[in-house]
Amino acid sequence: MEKLREREPERPEGPLAAAPSLAVQFFLIPLAVVAVVVAIYGGFRMMVTDERTPEEYLLDVRAGGRERRWPAAYELSRLMGDPATEERHPGLGRALLAAFVDSRGDDPRIRRYLALAIGRLRTPPPGTVEALTEALDDPDSETVISVVWALASLGDEAVVPLIVSMYQSSDAGVRKMAVYALGVLPDDGARTTLRAALDDPTPDVQWNAAVALARHGDARSARVLARMLDRDHVTGLVTASETRLDPAGEVMISGLQAVAGLGSAGVGEDLRSTVAGLADSDPSVQVQNAALQALDALDASLVGSGVAERRR
Repeated sequence: MEKLREREPERPEGPLAAAPSLAVQFFLIPLAVVAVVVAIYGGFRMMVTDERTPEEYLLDVRAGGRERRWPAAYELSRLMGDPATEERHPGLGRALLAAFVDSRGDDPRIRRYLALAIGRLRTPPPGTVEALTEALDDPDSETVISVVWALASLGDEAVVPLIVSMYQSSDAGVRKMAVYALGVLPDDGARTTLRAALDDPTPDVQWNAAVALARHGDARSARVLARMLDRDHVTGLVTASETRLDPAGEVMISGLQAVAGLGSAGVGEDLRSTVAGLADSDPSVQVQNAALQALDALDASLVGSGVAERRR
């Protein structure tokens, strides 16, 4: 998912629409969403290889057989990653929204992927936010995760209080996505929730909260960021797989990018020394490079704040 891209409109651009690379650089993407996409795309590509139109996929969603409907919804969510799709099919947004509303109580997989497709609209039709908001009480937690992502992607500041309330969920995946969303939406009273999430019982919720706060320039994120840069600590909390050979390194890189965004004003000497140590001796070249980039960003922020002496 390009924009969201763990468990990734023309309207006034929301934070995700305006700078999708920030979502990649500064946030741990909730694995719940990515795991589903990888499993579907890698294991099941059930649609024919020739290009089909969004209208054809929508017809399958509404009237296809059981094993055609949810793959068609997935294909729609994938196609909407290309802005040209919406430009070529100007009525597609209304049709997607209608299909999503009609899918209430239907196969949860269909609702998840339709929500993701709607979240990628550049010009969502009237009633989009309201329809997504009503879906926040869906009994399927994966659907709720997709809906929260879509609301954040659309960038409507009015949804911030609703997403704050979603942090009270007992489902760690929902809390993780809520924290992610609060990090990319404007800081409208959400920072209290993000600070509370630094002590969440689930480590990657803590990590998302720290990265989100760093993006808002909040130095309280530093203590969790320091733990994210401790390879031994992180290795005990994540699991490698065929597609994620160095998950600890991925967490560390996200932490380093957050440190870079936080800037020298929020990074103490101890944390800066940790970053320098990773640049010198971490076993991962990718982590070393990210650490070097973080040091450059910290030095640049020193110069920008009027401190001339470089500390490297």
